[in-house]
Amino acid sequence: MRKIFFILIVTVLLVTACAPTNTAEAPTPTIPAADSTGTTAPPTATAEPEPSPTSEAVIPMTFMPGYKPQANLPFVGAYVAQAKGFFAEEGLDVTIEHSAGQGQHLQLLAAGTVQVTTQDAAVLLQRRADPGLPLVSFALIGQKGQQAYAALKSSGINSPKDWEGRTVGYKGTPPPDLFSLIDAAGADRSKIELVNVGFDPRLLTEGKVDVYPVYKSNEPYLIGSWGYDLTLWSAEDFGVPSLGLTYVTSQDILETQPEMLAKFLRASLRGIQYASEHLDEAVEITLTYTGPETDASHMRFMLDAELRDAQSDLTNANGWGWQTAEQWQGLADMLKAQELPVEADISGAFTNQILEAVKSQ
Repeated sequence: MRKIFFILIVTVLLVTACAPTNTAEAPTPTIPAADSTGTTAPPTATAEPEPSPTSEAVIPMTFMPGYKPQANLPFVGAYVAQAKGFFAEEGLDVTIEHSAGQGQHLQLLAAGTVQVTTQDAAVLLQRRADPGLPLVSFALIGQKGQQAYAALKSSGINSPKDWEGRTVGYKGTPPPDLFSLIDAAGADRSKIELVNVGFDPRLLTEGKVDVYPVYKSNEPYLIGSWGYDLTLWSAEDFGVPSLGLTYVTSQDILETQPEMLAKFLRASLRGIQYASEHLDEAVEITLTYTGPETDASHMRFMLDAELRDAQSDLTNANGWGWQTAEQWQGLADMLKAQELPVEADISGAFTNQILEAVKSQ
């Protein structure tokens, strides 16, 4: 009898062990622990995990300097911002591509392929009027124009009045500031022979022309390196309005992506400031774009010259890039006086909106 009973018990245990089980186990209840007084403490609620801070999405954009790689100040500002991580700190992924020339940078900006480029202020005003490109300067880096006119000191030419009876060169087409400078100096245009000299400054040193048009930050270095001393004249020396390079965007980008522009400008102005304090390093960074075969001393000369022309009473009071209606209107009036195309209302050609956003942070 005991043997039969034992067999029955084993059989029941086997059947129970083979029965299917529910895999979703019920949670084990937490038994509150008693504190030191013997009182049972209420259960501690399980804290929700802190949400991981999500980093702001990186914004891709393209900056296209309006010329080949070199130490133009607005170019250098972006070069340094890229190299020192200033763009990255702003959450920007900036591609720097240089213009191939022939106005490519302005066309690509108008098409939305490029978000920021550079342009001479006088050309910007003319291109807004004809062919009507929606260009807007959001920082005026060159507080003075880039152009000057050079004569060999040995020539005995001491003022634009002395240009009468001489040969004066221009590149491509006579620029408006040339005529304004001649008029302001009291010289007679009809007594000056104007000739297209292209881009070879040897025409000056070889005596083919008496006065040669130069970019203040460029040809004076080359001609000086050949052993010649120069006398320079520029429009602003005679009270003629002139402005230099600007950071330029389109009206559409200004309206739809102002935060991106503020990030770009904040980083680029940091780059300009850094370059002004670390000149040799800024040149080294520039050479990574120009190529190691570029004359570093030439790039330093260019950077020094452009830093000088980027500073004014306005920038001393408001920081790099500041611009006013008076500056732009004066330039527009000069262009109109030379019968060049300019809008009747040039207020849309520039804005301090982005500069003000940069200053406020």
